[in-house]
Amino acid sequence: MIDAIRAATQRFEDVNVALAEGYVPDPSGQCVSAAAEGFPAELGDMGIHYLRPDLLGITAVEPRVDGNGINLDFHTPSILLYEPQADGSMLLVGVENLVFQQAWEAAGNSEPPVFAGRQWDYMADDPNTASDEAHGFEPHYDQHVWFRTNAATHLEPFNPLVSCAYHRTLNPEA
Repeated sequence: MIDAIRAATQRFEDVNVALAEGYVPDPSGQCVSAAAEGFPAELGDMGIHYLRPDLLGITAVEPRVDGNGINLDFHTPSILLYEPQADGSMLLVGVENLVFQQAWEAAGNSEPPVFAGRQWDYMADDPNTASDEAHGFEPHYDQHVWFRTNAATHLEPFNPLVSCAYHRTLNPEA
């Protein structure tokens, strides 16, 4: 299953192909790491997300990103995950799909999506905490599929073998 998804998305190993096909870098410029999200650093990182707004069905970006897309096809994922490399290039390390809870339920679903027997992760911001658990998005479900072997599983949110060590922010003084 992982090999089939990887084969279907292999063309995105060239980030310029991803850009040409409508993927855009996460506007935050963030390379997501477990430690920065308040989780144990041993969980690893996610990398830089490249989003395809049409597959996410983006309908709003303020006050939080919202959408009506319910793409479940990992062969045409809503999000590509790249690991920044020492030479400044990007390495495709996985894919992700995200569906907004409200759109998912409006489509008649009462249970979270499931992939390979695993229920997707639910994310919603808790206004009582300092961090933004939903990363600026409305409540949603998401599922990662890692191409790089992950000691736990290919389907966890973070991968201990993915690193943000070579991430260069768009604004070095930020």
